[in-house]
Amino acid sequence: MKQILVLGGGGFIGRNIVASLLEKADCNVVAADIREGSNWNELTTDNDKKDRFRCIVDDFTNIEAFNKLNQSFDEIYMLAAVVGVNRTLEYPEDVIKINTLLTMNTLDYISRNPIKKLLFASSSENYAGTSDLFDCEIPTPETVALCIGDVKHPRWTYAITKMHGELAFIHSAKAYNYECTVVRYQNIIGPEMGFGHAIPHIVERFVKKERSPFKIYGHDQTRAFCYIDDAVKGTIGAMESRKASGQIYHIGKEDEISMEMLTTYIGELMNYTEEYEAAITYPGSVSRRCPDISKAVNDFNYNPKTEWKKAVSLTTDWYKDFFTSGKLPKTGGFSPPENFIKRDN
Repeated sequence: MKQILVLGGGGFIGRNIVASLLEKADCNVVAADIREGSNWNELTTDNDKKDRFRCIVDDFTNIEAFNKLNQSFDEIYMLAAVVGVNRTLEYPEDVIKINTLLTMNTLDYISRNPIKKLLFASSSENYAGTSDLFDCEIPTPETVALCIGDVKHPRWTYAITKMHGELAFIHSAKAYNYECTVVRYQNIIGPEMGFGHAIPHIVERFVKKERSPFKIYGHDQTRAFCYIDDAVKGTIGAMESRKASGQIYHIGKEDEISMEMLTTYIGELMNYTEEYEAAITYPGSVSRRCPDISKAVNDFNYNPKTEWKKAVSLTTDWYKDFFTSGKLPKTGGFSPPENFIKRDN
């Protein structure tokens, strides 16, 4: 029986990976996070899954929390991190501290508890500096050089922790004789993805009936969105692939669309019939982002099938139900770009 640890197993991608792994009869899974995953109770009601699932809630920036794991593992999915643009802009010092401690504490744990393989979850934010300062190839391959722009800008705190994590685990793997694979996630979306992202913000604004004309922030910027089910299959595929050891892959989709296309399509889903207007974007936001996924396609048959409109529709439906029910997000609610620009000035 394979023993698997999912650090960050209560987060959006993590809890979906946990659920998918438990569909495999040969996996025992431990999910560890600072908070419970919304599906953890459901997983423990199935007797077969209950016997193969354990959850640990603790703050893993504290090295002592790792003592609760109390077993050895074959594989570790290292997904634990602070995410979200607003969080990065508002609390950059926390992002640096938390993400760095999570990486270093995991490295310490591995140095004392041998494993076979680790997968580190990195980010498309790593390319933001290259995109801003150089002529970055789009769709972007994994071989593009990474760089940091203005170090005084808070947005770089997230990207630098992801670059640090890639380096740390790749070289730790050589020192402690385990396999390591890095996946750079590219705008993964789906129900319960959190609230500090574009789609939840747009839906929240439509539900609140923001006055016309509806502002499209960063209207001409482009992104390529990937549905969570496809991302989970790709992530597990990267972990299980023999070719993936020591490699870096994009987990995403190549359907590049503009923020104007995204916003007006969500407006259509929300029955909005009034006017739109172009508006500014968030400080440090890149103009284009679209991954080249051919390496993952070739190495482990990665095949994201969900068309972007379907992915956006499924995501929008969940957030529409959430906001129309009168609920409020605990963190990550919408804050317009103007707020952050004023703060920078």
